[in-house]
Amino acid sequence: MGSSRRWDRSGSTRDALLRAAREVFLAKGYGEATVADIVQASGISVGSLYHHFGGKPGLFLALWEQFMRGQEERTARAARAVEGAGERFVTGARAYLEGSWEHRDVARIFLENDGPAEFALLQRQRGWDWMGGNRRLLGLDDSRRSHVLVVLLTTMMREAGVLVAACETEHEAKATIDEVVRLVRRMLPHPA
Repeated sequence: MGSSRRWDRSGSTRDALLRAAREVFLAKGYGEATVADIVQASGISVGSLYHHFGGKPGLFLALWEQFMRGQEERTARAARAVEGAGERFVTGARAYLEGSWEHRDVARIFLENDGPAEFALLQRQRGWDWMGGNRRLLGLDDSRRSHVLVVLLTTMMREAGVLVAACETEHEAKATIDEVVRLVRRMLPHPA
């Protein structure tokens, strides 16, 4: 019983630190935020922060992973709900962009290019993973043409997510999403 409560506290400690880091990074940016700021905002000790995340970079990367995991789940769930490879991609793309708008506060943290040094490497690796998933989703072969198409589509979606998260109004975000989806449809090898 004591062990179970310890894990519950551990989870709530992690959650409190992530919430505080999110608030502090939004308010100050990653570069200007300090561990002291996060500790003060969370009410959690410095030792707990280092125990759970290893420091400020670990918190930033955990927030990013949490955001990306949510985006991946949202996209996969939407894509599974429709038939046809092209339509799955389009539906997943729309879900990804809607998630970028819905969670724009967190997405904006990652737009500033103000993260830890290892962030760029992790973003590139995740991009390659998404490209492989998109190639499989679309049923593309290993040809140069297919490779170029999937790189363009994946890169376009990442940048479109940035664009949507930076929108000022829901109307602007919806119009942007609709235009991106229209362009994605035109790029697909078969009508979606």
